[in-house]
Amino acid sequence: MIKTENLTKSFGSTLAVDRLTMEVHEGEVFGFLGPNGAGKTTTVRMLTSLIGPTDGTAIVNGYAVGKDDTQIRRSVGILTETPGMYDNLSAEYNLRIYANLYEVKDPKGQVEKYLRMLGLWERRFDEAGTFSKGMKQKLAIARALLHEPRILFLDEPTASLDPESAHLVHDFIAELRKEGRTIFLCTHNLDEADRLCDRIGVFKTHLLVIDTPDKLRSQIFGRKVVFHLRSADEALATPIRSMPFVKDVKVIDNKLVVMMDDPETHNPNIVRALVGAGADIQFVGELRHSLEDVYLQLVKNA
Repeated sequence: MIKTENLTKSFGSTLAVDRLTMEVHEGEVFGFLGPNGAGKTTTVRMLTSLIGPTDGTAIVNGYAVGKDDTQIRRSVGILTETPGMYDNLSAEYNLRIYANLYEVKDPKGQVEKYLRMLGLWERRFDEAGTFSKGMKQKLAIARALLHEPRILFLDEPTASLDPESAHLVHDFIAELRKEGRTIFLCTHNLDEADRLCDRIGVFKTHLLVIDTPDKLRSQIFGRKVVFHLRSADEALATPIRSMPFVKDVKVIDNKLVVMMDDPETHNPNIVRALVGAGADIQFVGELRHSLEDVYLQLVKNA
């Protein structure tokens, strides 16, 4: 659906995007994460044919960036970080203008559909300039979807939204994924990325890593399972350390923290060993690092 090879963009002597090579699959929500100034927005602008690359290639929805730019612009939807609206015109009229520009077959129906879905129908006749920042954000999301694009680029879609509105947008993105649409999501909200994204790419001028959130956790921190016991000591830890799949064991208070691969397969072996050694197991849980921990470690290493 999206494929880049050595995609590069320079502004004079400043290298904004350095040889980006990646592939985004059809129907997935792909998170593109990185600090301010990392080149994320520049990448989105190239992939949506708003600016041309300095070098490299990109294919978007079967079209080549730099050759099929009109077709790319027709086939994608984009929400920019600071979307502009005609403040003196009503919300409905704003969307009607863009529906006509995209040659939508049923502009009136499409405008009503998305205003209702995003909770703006009752305010359709109000001037966009009277909307709060969050409402303008939702109006911009509606605008990006009017022509039913197969690929949607979202740059900070929940910025400035209250929790209820942000939850609505999250549900909306989940529904779009069920429809088979591909979503390229730039966000600083790492909890949002963790819950919504099938895979993430961490980017800082060049691509640092790309994988699922769970695999990145495992690669960076390993998988750690916490066995909560009535009483824990080194005598219980010693036989666990000798198991071939165990990488490390720590005794912390009345807990054994065990690092290992594939806990789903090996947890029962550890439970049997602990029970056989006379341990009273109260409960077992996995120590889960946040995506923020993963992101900060990757950026720090870069």
